[in-house]
Amino acid sequence: MTPASGAVAPSAALPSPDAVVLKGVREEPTPDDGLRVLVDRLWPRGVSKQRAALDQWAQDAAPTTALRKAFHSGELAWPQFVDAYRAELVKRPEAAAAVAELRGRALTGRVTLLFAGHDHLRSHARVLREAILGTPDPNLP
Repeated sequence: MTPASGAVAPSAALPSPDAVVLKGVREEPTPDDGLRVLVDRLWPRGVSKQRAALDQWAQDAAPTTALRKAFHSGELAWPQFVDAYRAELVKRPEAAAAVAELRGRALTGRVTLLFAGHDHLRSHARVLREAILGTPDPNLP
């Protein structure tokens, strides 16, 4: 993983892959979820706070509004979005802090990253998970 993609120093503690899981915010909460963190910038339509059962809302970990709009409008293809979001997670201080905080939480227990999108394969949450784990996801461009 290149520095722009969120690589961490080899001596830094990294969570195990099963410590950070992805789940749609509309899926039912389970006891196995651990810390439930919404990682979208906008609150998901049609989802009540009670149904979401959030422990945290990490808006700073989400892509910027400009990046999100560029991807959803088709201006950026998925591989370009992934590269741009990886860069944001490193270069934006608030995003880097959010990644570090979520990584620390994942070192002590399971963290479930919740997202509202319906496309689970092309979700920013997958890129965020990669950054939190500090290792490349072979299924991402």
